Order: sequence, then structure tokens, then C-alpha cells
Amino acid sequence: MLTKKEQRLRRAKQTRIRIAQQGTARLTVNRTNLHIYATLISDDGSKVLATASTVEADLRKELGGAGKGATVAAAQNVGKRIAEKAKAAGVEKVAFDRAGFAYHGRVKALAEAAREAGLQF
Repeated sequence: MLTKKEQRLRRAKQTRIRIAQQGTARLTVNRTNLHIYATLISDDGSKVLATASTVEADLRKELGGAGKGATVAAAQNVGKRIAEKAKAAGVEKVAFDRAGFAYHGRVKALAEAAREAGLQF
């Protein structure tokens, strides 16, 4: 019997293989009960180009302090920030890696906000 985390990682594995074959930068999302994180990884997977999360001090102030990082609005802010940072790093086109999480709620909000801010995936 697989644990919940093992099931999620199993789902993520096939997606990561497919993204590696595409040869594009990867936008990875990680979701916890308190926060959401977005990481932009280079096309060869060797380095992190940009990160954005609800842990960042200025975003926490904007959201209203502790415990506000687990909302759809917070995820939208993170999506906008990662898109801005990606453009600053010279990346326009990415592959979206939801890391086995369902494309729903906060994950969906982050993806749609990043698309609206100009990232293509």
C-alpha cells in the first residue's frame, strides 16, 4: 500500500519524463497546507532560474500575515510573481509541472495567473 505522498510522486514521475523530452524550462508547483511554492527550473534541469512563494516576506505582508498563504488569492499572487521573474530571466515558454497535484483550486489559480501575466504553457 502506497502512502499519499508516494502516490503523488508516482503520478509526477511520468510527467517529468515527458517534460524532459520536450527540452523546455519547467515551472514546478508544490503545495502544502500553509503555503504554495513555484519554481522555474532550466531546460536541462541543472539550475533554478526563479522562485516565488507565499513564504516571501513582502508577499506575506501583502496577504495579511501568517496563515494567509493557503488561499486561491495567494496562489494567484505567486503565479503573477513567477511569471514576472521568468520574463526577467529571459524565459517566455515553460512546461507546467503540477508535481502530481490535481489541476484544481490553488494549483489552477497559480497556473492561470501565470498565463495571464504572459507565460506560455
